[in-house]
Amino acid sequence: MVVEVKNLIKRYGDKLAVDNMNMNIQKGEILGLLGPNGAGKTTLINSIIGITEIHGGEIKIFGKDMKKNSKEIKRKIGVVPQNIAVLNEFTAVENVTYFARLYGLKGGELKQAVRDALEFTNLWERRNDYPKKYSGGMQRRLNIACSIVHSPELIIMDEPTVGIDPQSRNHILESIRRLNDKGATIIYTSHYMEEVEGLCSRVIIMDNGRLIAEGTKDQLSEYVQEEKIVDVTLNNMAFTITQAVKAVYGVKDCTVEGREMKVVLDKNGDVSKVINAINDKGGIITKINMEEATLEDVFLTLTGKSLRD
Repeated sequence: MVVEVKNLIKRYGDKLAVDNMNMNIQKGEILGLLGPNGAGKTTLINSIIGITEIHGGEIKIFGKDMKKNSKEIKRKIGVVPQNIAVLNEFTAVENVTYFARLYGLKGGELKQAVRDALEFTNLWERRNDYPKKYSGGMQRRLNIACSIVHSPELIIMDEPTVGIDPQSRNHILESIRRLNDKGATIIYTSHYMEEVEGLCSRVIIMDNGRLIAEGTKDQLSEYVQEEKIVDVTLNNMAFTITQAVKAVYGVKDCTVEGREMKVVLDKNGDVSKVINAINDKGGIITKINMEEATLEDVFLTLTGKSLRD
């Protein structure tokens, strides 16, 4: 286990920012951490990395208590903050070198690590430029280079693709996958639901300081998926086929327009029985598609649609 959080409590005055939180993160996971503004995500992250004092509970990183082993553990963690944290008076290579030294890298190991980090983020050719000459996407990538130069085992990424162009976003997302392929465990926060869906093996949703849901995308979709919608295209639509589908157990509705059939099943309905009914009546299926609940559907269902300040 890379991260173990047990009964975590953090207060700011009378407000519970994190309320009896429990979560585990396995080695090699990309965990999506979601929640509306004010849900407690940042407080949770700051507690995990040891920069916020907690008021109750326990945090273990790599199997060791964070309070007792803070210095050792922090050397194995990389944090990519939402706000770009680079030194504008330093060139890119000087920035990455500065952060590498903070993690104790020296000599030849330091030089190689700096080059590796800049090449990984596709910035080596622009290493002698100052950050102010970089685009927003390049500054984000420099932020990442500074955070991974020491080859951390746990990487926390807080909104790393905010406000950048599609090409830079794609590069960063591919970089995250490559870091994970190399063995890093990653906590990823974002308001872009499609990023979380595409990247993360598991998702945790927080609200009001509490964990309100966790699981894979498929597991979370069960929170909202009261029915299934199946779109079927046939070469030879016929009244007898429609009637046979309507008679299938679990089918709530079946409508036809031309060669297109839309079948609505309750959550216990079996798509294979619909296909069998069509085949039994001589129907020739050319295309079939099931509409699934998205992560955004789940998020809005659980946390509400009201705006949060």
